[in-house]
Amino acid sequence: MIEADGLTKRYADKLAVDHLSFTVTPGRVTGFLGPNGAGKSTTMRLILGLDRPTAGSVTVNGRPFSAADNPMREVGALLDAKAIHGGRSAYHHLLCLAQTNDLPARRVGEVLEMVGLTEVARKRSKGFSLGMGQRLGIAAALLGDPKVLMFDEPVNGLDPEGILWIRNLMKALAAEGRTVFVSSHLMSEMQHTADHLLVIGRGRLIADCTVEEFIEQNSEQQVRVRTPDTARMAELVTAAGGRATTDGPRLQIFRLPVERVGDLAFENNIRLHELTALQASLEEAFMELTKEAVEYHAAVPAGAPAIEEAGKVES
Repeated sequence: MIEADGLTKRYADKLAVDHLSFTVTPGRVTGFLGPNGAGKSTTMRLILGLDRPTAGSVTVNGRPFSAADNPMREVGALLDAKAIHGGRSAYHHLLCLAQTNDLPARRVGEVLEMVGLTEVARKRSKGFSLGMGQRLGIAAALLGDPKVLMFDEPVNGLDPEGILWIRNLMKALAAEGRTVFVSSHLMSEMQHTADHLLVIGRGRLIADCTVEEFIEQNSEQQVRVRTPDTARMAELVTAAGGRATTDGPRLQIFRLPVERVGDLAFENNIRLHELTALQASLEEAFMELTKEAVEYHAAVPAGAPAIEEAGKVES
């Protein structure tokens, strides 16, 4: 378990982390989200004792991580996959970590097999691709068989097979009762992986809830209808307190549940060719919630084509 209480970090005149309080519990994958500059990496460094907080505290399993007797047995962390001596092979990189942390050498072979690097174990890591480097970093995090695991952008550089693998790995680790805390910019991946979300903006906690609750709270309910009588259907929706926009034979309906829309059509003898509830994606909900917390806004070049709105997920 990871617990933060009023965690604050200031660098000169910049407040990177602003009185964060949260709990990351075992048995589920907790996603850690926020725009660039929100304070995610700083928070992870504070948890691991790599930075000292200006105020507040954070503990791992009830005490500061800096007080851990066997750090790699308590927490496995991937913060920077490039933090590897390029002249060492994957095997010797992990063996060095094992020997300096009083871990059995046999564990090296076990984690190399877990991450799929057995065949390249004796090759120097400087020749590794970005994805292979990520796998080696994950192997290092798993080396001590810890109860708490922290991953910063774990799917960076992985191919589709690797992304599916790390997704299933994180779920399996959580199912074993471990604490799994993962930061990522890939909203679609977090929607498939995380059970719970912590979202921060400008160093402050702005959401602490399940993925489903987050999407529901930060997006507008929509229903898509296709009917030969769009004008009449739109009138009925408006009269019922909803809002409808027309796109040819289709209506996009807001503020009414799909059941209510279906009942309106049935009660008024309107033929429907389609009735679909649309759920916003995690990415859309995230963009809506954090739009005021984005630190840098890029200008759209003059004459650039309009970007199509992110698609909805049908349910």
